[in-house]
Amino acid sequence: MILEDKLKSVIRDVPDFPKPGILFKDISTIMLDPVLSKEILMELVEQYANNQIDAVAGIESRGFLFGYPLAIELGIPFILIRKKGKLPYKKISHSYELEYGSAVIEMHEDAVCKGQKVLIHDDLLATGGSADAAAELIKKCGGSVYGFHFLVALQFLNGEEKLQKHSSNIVNLVCY
Repeated sequence: MILEDKLKSVIRDVPDFPKPGILFKDISTIMLDPVLSKEILMELVEQYANNQIDAVAGIESRGFLFGYPLAIELGIPFILIRKKGKLPYKKISHSYELEYGSAVIEMHEDAVCKGQKVLIHDDLLATGGSADAAAELIKKCGGSVYGFHFLVALQFLNGEEKLQKHSSNIVNLVCY
């Protein structure tokens, strides 16, 4: 069975979460399967091992699940992009719209070096708001966006369109 089919067989649909009308794609079920989790990580390593990526940025919190292990495997830094108020040091912030509200994310101002090529990783691409905001933070620090990687993409929400201005390198493992 190919990886996409394996993922679709374990990702759980949760209706009306976090609010009525939203069909939430729950990836927590992947974490229950260490063999599948390892297969995902090895797929990511294979995809990015020969690219000139200087760092991986993960968006809180599910972007940390595979983003940090990927960075470790590639031997490059991992950058935390967190919700407002969660980082202790000097930070920069960016606000954005979600499909069900608005939010602010932050990054330490010294997390990205000028000229660094950063891969942004998160669990899910919906409208593209959080990934777009993460890209803006990286650019504010002088870095460049190598591309984006998501476990899941909800193509009907057209989030990829919002990200094209940062990079056309947008990859996901599963599309709905």
